[in-house]
Amino acid sequence: MSHILHLYHLAALDYINTEGIVDMSPWVPRYTTADMVAGETAKTLVAHYVQALAMRRKAHQMGAIFGAKLPCTSTFVPGGCTEVVTADKRSDFASLLGELCSFIDDTYVPDVLAVAGLFENYYEIGQGCGNLIAYGVFDLDAAGGSKLLSRGRYTNGATYDDVDPAQITEYVKFSRYTSGSGNLPPADGETEPQIHKPRAYSWIKSPRYQNIVHEAGPLARMWVNGDYTRGISVLDRTAARALECSKVANAMDEWLVELVVGDPMYEYCEIPESATGVGLTEAPRGALGHWIDISDSKISRYQVVTPTAWNASPRDDFGKPGPIEEALIGTPVKELDQPIEVLRVVHSFDPCIACAVHLVNPEGQSLGKYRVS
Repeated sequence: MSHILHLYHLAALDYINTEGIVDMSPWVPRYTTADMVAGETAKTLVAHYVQALAMRRKAHQMGAIFGAKLPCTSTFVPGGCTEVVTADKRSDFASLLGELCSFIDDTYVPDVLAVAGLFENYYEIGQGCGNLIAYGVFDLDAAGGSKLLSRGRYTNGATYDDVDPAQITEYVKFSRYTSGSGNLPPADGETEPQIHKPRAYSWIKSPRYQNIVHEAGPLARMWVNGDYTRGISVLDRTAARALECSKVANAMDEWLVELVVGDPMYEYCEIPESATGVGLTEAPRGALGHWIDISDSKISRYQVVTPTAWNASPRDDFGKPGPIEEALIGTPVKELDQPIEVLRVVHSFDPCIACAVHLVNPEGQSLGKYRVS
C-alpha cells in the first residue's frame, strides 16, 4: 500500500503535466515544467492514479482481515495478532492479493520503468551520502535467521552483513534538544526539548552508524539483499521501491498457504517485572528501531529511531549533513519559482512528516508564538 501511495499519489505529481486532463485539486495548484510528461502518456498515468486509489484500499482490506481496521492502529499484541485463521479469511485474502499482484506487476512496475526512460538524467541526480543501512525484515524461519530482505549495510563502497545497534549514536548539535540528549546510543537515549537552542533547525536527531551517515529505505534493503545495485539516485530509489513491492507481494502467496486453519496468530507473552529490549525491523520507508526499558512491569524508558530520522536528519556534531540534505547539494534547478527538481529529490526518499518535523521561521519571529504538535 505504502509503495503504491508513494508513486501515484505523492511522487507522480512531480513528473506529469496534467493541464487539460485534470484541472482540479489535488492537481492544482501545480508546477508545470517543460520536461514533464504530457499527452497520452500523462492521461494513462492519471488513469492509473485513480486505479491506484482502489488498489490501496484493497491492501488495507487485506490487512484488516487479520489485523482489524486499517489504516487505524491494528489489533496487534505482544506475541502476534489476536485473530484466528479461518478458511474464509485465507480465501478472501488470497483473492485481494491476486488483484494487487496483478496491478503491481502489470501497471506499477511498467509505469516506473516508462517514467524512468523519460527522465534518465535523474540516475545522476540526488545521489546523497552513498551509504545504505537495513535491519532486515520478513522472517523465513522460526529462529529469524533467514529473511526475505536481509540485514546489512553498504558503507564506503563495501557491503557488510551485520548491523550492531550498539554502533548507532544520535547527535543533536543542530536539533532542538538539550546537549545532554545527544552523543548517546538509543538504548541510553534522552529526549529533552530545547526549542530556542542556538543554530538548531530540526526536531529530528541525527542517527549515525559508526559516526557515518547512512540512508535507509527500499533501495537500502534491495541493495543489501543483492536484488538491486544499479546505483544510488532519485530514479534508483523509485525503481528499487517498485521492484521490492513486487517481491514482497508475490512472496505473500506462499506465506498465506503456511497459515493453518484454526491456529491462533499469536503466542501469549508475559510482561516481565524488569527487562531491556531492542527491536530492529523495517517499515516501508526503511530501518526502524525501538529501544525499551521495563521496571515494575511498566515502561521506564522508550526510544525510537524512525526511517525518516535517518534520512531527514540535520547535520551532526561533525558537520556532516543528513542523506536528504546531502542529496540536494548540487541539484540543478532550471526555474527558481518552480523548483520541481528539489521536490523530485526529496520525494524519492518518501519522507514521513508524522515521524520527523523541521521547524523553519524565515520571518525571524519568536518561535514561542508557534504551537508545535
